[in-house]
Amino acid sequence: MNIIVLVKQVPDTSEVKINRETNTLIRDGVPSIINPYDRYAIEEALRLREKHGGKVTAVTMGPPQAVEALKEAVSLGVDDVVLLSDRAFAGADTWATSYALSQGIRKIGDFDLVIAGKQAIDGDTAQVGPETADMLGIPFVAYIRKIEQVEGKKMVAERLMDEGYDVVETSLPALITVVKEINEPRVPSLKGKMKAKSLKVAAWSAADIGADENKIGLRGSPTQVVRIFPPSPRGQREILSGSVEEQVAHLAKKLKAQSLI
Repeated sequence: MNIIVLVKQVPDTSEVKINRETNTLIRDGVPSIINPYDRYAIEEALRLREKHGGKVTAVTMGPPQAVEALKEAVSLGVDDVVLLSDRAFAGADTWATSYALSQGIRKIGDFDLVIAGKQAIDGDTAQVGPETADMLGIPFVAYIRKIEQVEGKKMVAERLMDEGYDVVETSLPALITVVKEINEPRVPSLKGKMKAKSLKVAAWSAADIGADENKIGLRGSPTQVVRIFPPSPRGQREILSGSVEEQVAHLAKKLKAQSLI
């Protein structure tokens, strides 16, 4: 079973910085980590390989420093990695990112399943998974919490919902996004760390994956961030004092006066 895992290197949430001219994240020189949800995707891919055999390939799009995320994926047990890196990819929104990823996956070739985390913690859009599936022309299922069965060209899984879960069946190849309930990610092995340390990763450019220059980067992004600003305070604020009982009574009086209770 050949599995592709989509991995994203994201800024450490405590170190997020914004370029005020382009309204994009500053990634160069900023401490970065593998998107936490992608760790669950990697783990599930490794478990499927252990059960069904095959190969796991991690794919990411980003600046040259994103190779560190791929090396970490190798230390966890991933067989092969692909880095999509080109200045032409800079400033891509989710649509342009998904296009580049789909082109990279096509270049890789034969695969049975693509797995990604449910969303990235820097953008929180959860759009890259479904958009990439659409561009590849394959089925997509979100929020997978358990893969029950993989047999031939069919997969049965549980999809997390607000009030429980659905049991869904999809044909393969397909793309799924997973939630943290699906597994417990492993830690890197010594053998994996040694392999990652000596790993040489060649980057694929836009030309290497046959990308249309009008569909990548800022030029290929139908959505752009026009302005970033903190929300303005709304309404009057009041700090309550006194005992808990006094505060509750005062709050209830305020809400009643505004017809909120």
